[in-house]
Amino acid sequence: MDFRKRQILSGAFMVFLTVTVFAGMLWLFQPRHEKPPHETPPDGLPPPEETSTVDFDGMVRRNEIRALSPYSKTFYYLDGAEQRGLSYELLKAFEAYINKSLNRDALKVKVIIIPTPRDRLIPDLLSGHGDIAVGYLTITPGRRKHVDFSDPFYMGISEILVTAPEAPEIQTMDDLCGQTLYVRRSSSYFESLQELNQRFAAEYKNPVNIITVNEILEDEDLLEMMNAGLISMAVIDSHKAQFWKNVFHDLTFHDRITFRENGEIAWAVRKNSPKLKARINAFKKSHQTGTLIGNLLLNRYLGADRWVINPMGKEAFSRFEESVALFKKYGKKYHFDWRMIAAVAFQESRIDQSGRSPRGAVGMMQVLPKTAASPHVDIHDIHITESNVHAGVKYLRFLRDQYFERQPMSPLNKMLFAIACYNAGPARIIALRKQADRMNVDPNVWFDNIEIVAARRLGRETVTYVSNIYKYYIAYSLILDTDREKARLKEKFRAEPNNKKITLWQDLLNMGLRWNSAWDGLPAVRK
Repeated sequence: MDFRKRQILSGAFMVFLTVTVFAGMLWLFQPRHEKPPHETPPDGLPPPEETSTVDFDGMVRRNEIRALSPYSKTFYYLDGAEQRGLSYELLKAFEAYINKSLNRDALKVKVIIIPTPRDRLIPDLLSGHGDIAVGYLTITPGRRKHVDFSDPFYMGISEILVTAPEAPEIQTMDDLCGQTLYVRRSSSYFESLQELNQRFAAEYKNPVNIITVNEILEDEDLLEMMNAGLISMAVIDSHKAQFWKNVFHDLTFHDRITFRENGEIAWAVRKNSPKLKARINAFKKSHQTGTLIGNLLLNRYLGADRWVINPMGKEAFSRFEESVALFKKYGKKYHFDWRMIAAVAFQESRIDQSGRSPRGAVGMMQVLPKTAASPHVDIHDIHITESNVHAGVKYLRFLRDQYFERQPMSPLNKMLFAIACYNAGPARIIALRKQADRMNVDPNVWFDNIEIVAARRLGRETVTYVSNIYKYYIAYSLILDTDREKARLKEKFRAEPNNKKITLWQDLLNMGLRWNSAWDGLPAVRK
C-alpha cells in the first residue's frame, strides 16, 4: 500500500476514534433512566405486592410491618390526603413504640396499613400479604386453629342483639325463633347464630333466618341501615354498642340478649411470629387502649358523616312507588337493574322532581341542562319527570359503555364506576384508575380498591355517594324479595285448601310473626 493510501486510512481511523470517544463521553456523563425511578407509595398504602412470613427480626431488617385492616369509617379510611380511623391511630402509636424501643431515630420502622376485606384478613395474613390483622377480631376456637392472637385489647365482651324500631318485641332468646338477622359470614356473630340454631333444632323450634351480607359492610354500616329502616335486626359486640348507641338513638341495644359472653378482642398474627406477638403484648401493656379508642371514637369519628337516610320513609316510599314504572321502563330500555336506578334517584334528590342544586342540576336524577343537551344524551324538557329520568339513565348508560364496557370488570363494578362518574365526572374516575398500580389496588374493583384512591384524591364525597347508593339498592332489593315471598305464600295457601290452617300457621311462623292468642284453636304444627 503506498504512502498516500496509508495516510488517508490513518486519517479516517483517527476521525472514527475521535467520534467514538466523544460519543462515549457523552453517554458516560448523560443521565440514564433505563428503568423508571422507584416511586415511594403514599403513606398508609402498601408497596408493590409481595409475600413474606418472617417474624419481627425480619420485619425490622426490611424496616416495615404490614398491618391488615378493614376499610371503614371506624377502623381505617382516607379523607383526602389524611389517614383516619381507630386502626390508624392505634397503629401509629404502635409504630412510635417500636421505634422508641429500638432506638430508631433516623431510619425508622414503618407500619404500613393495607386495607383488606374482613373475609380476607386471616387468609391474607397466613399467605404473607400482611403481618398483623387488626380488625378487632374476637378470639374463637375456629380462628385459633389457624392464627395466634395477642393479649386481648378488650375482655368481657358480649355479642348482643340490636333491633330497629319496627322490629317485633324481643324479650328472650327464644323470641328469635323464625326471625331474620343480618351478619357477615366471616364474623364471629355468624358462628354464634349457627350454634343458636343447633340448639333450636334440638328443641324442635324454628331456626333464625341468617342472611349473610356483603363483606364490605362493617358493623356500623349495618347499624346505619337499621337506623334507616332497611333491616330490622343484627348482632354487635358490646364495646362497640357502648359507642354507637350515642349516635343511633332510635335503635334498641339488648344488653341482656347475648349470643357469646366473656369474649376477647385482639390482634391476630401468624403462629410463627412469637417475637412480633411479644412486641404487641408489651405495647398493649404500656398503652391504655380503652381510653384511647373511646376518646377517638366519640370525639373524632362519630357524627362527622352523612348517614344513610331511610328510603322507606312514608313520603320517600310514596314517591318511590309513584316512580317505579319509570325506573322499570328506562332500566329495561338501557339494560340496567331498575332498583339501582331508583337508588341513584333517591341519593340525588330523594326521588323528588322539584329538586334543584346550586350548580343548576335539575329534577329527580339531578341532570345538568348541558349534559341533557349533549350529543350522547340529547334529551330535552328535563323539567318533566319522565324526560328527567330518561336523561339520567341514558347518561349512565353512556358512561358505562364509553368507559367501562370493554374493561375486565364484573357487571356490578361497571355500574359502580359509572355511578362514581355520574357524581365526580369521568375524567376524574379514569385518572384514579390510572393510579391503581402505584397504589397497589385493583383498577377494576370499586369497593376496598379504587374507592381508597378516590378518598385520597377527591375526599369523602364520591366514596359516600357510591356507598349510599349501594345500600339503597340493597333496601329496594329487600322489598322485592319480601314481595316475592308474600306472593309465594299466597300461592301456596291457594294450592293447598285441605291444609289451610296448618299451612298458614306454619308460614306465618316462618315469616317471623309473633304468636296471636286468636290462633290457639288451630291444630298443632306437623313436624
